[in-house]
Amino acid sequence: MAVTPNKSTKVAENINKHLLSRKYPKIQAHYTIEDFFQFDTDRGSITDWNESRNVLVTEEFIIGLIEGLEEEVGSASGVVMYNIGREWGIRDADFFEKWFKRQYNNEQSIREMNLLYVLEAWWWPFTSQGWGNWDVDMSEQKNGFMFVNIFDSAVARTLGDVGKPVCHIYAGLLAGFFSRFINKPLNCIEIQCYSMGETYCKFLLGKQNRIDAATFWQNEGANAKDIEKK
Repeated sequence: MAVTPNKSTKVAENINKHLLSRKYPKIQAHYTIEDFFQFDTDRGSITDWNESRNVLVTEEFIIGLIEGLEEEVGSASGVVMYNIGREWGIRDADFFEKWFKRQYNNEQSIREMNLLYVLEAWWWPFTSQGWGNWDVDMSEQKNGFMFVNIFDSAVARTLGDVGKPVCHIYAGLLAGFFSRFINKPLNCIEIQCYSMGETYCKFLLGKQNRIDAATFWQNEGANAKDIEKK
């Protein structure tokens, strides 16, 4: 779990100083734990290559967080998690643009570059932080929506087979990031989840009318393949 610095904190300036990143700011092959993370045992902090502060949590923490929300707000817990993820995604989009330009030294707008290249750069830290691998299906982009597959979701893997979608924070994260990235309001819904006995999680990202339609069909009992067709 990463804590993205914002304007109200001095974390990035004071504590989150990844020494290797600052010494070799243009290195892109930082794919080992020893390179990507800096463990400061004196301060008890973990800083990643992009100078976000990371926190290690257990599966019990995730279960406690979700069960605590359910106890407090009942069925609205999914909405709360979605909104948390959405705000996170919006902030992370701004943070990502800053560190991407710094690391790749590219004056060109990231919105003018190869989209898949940019997106892979964005998601790589999430994979290293334990949020799982992903796959983006942009074949339906011309129709105003796209699919994102998440493999080994931290939430779904922890909760196990509970018979319903549980990765609301992922859906919010994707909605927030892409809304900020393209400067248009987008929403997201999980139409397939590891916690439903599937092998991976699948998300539909698009405008509100697309998500409303998918929600309707999902409530009617349609599976992911049915929703894709409809």
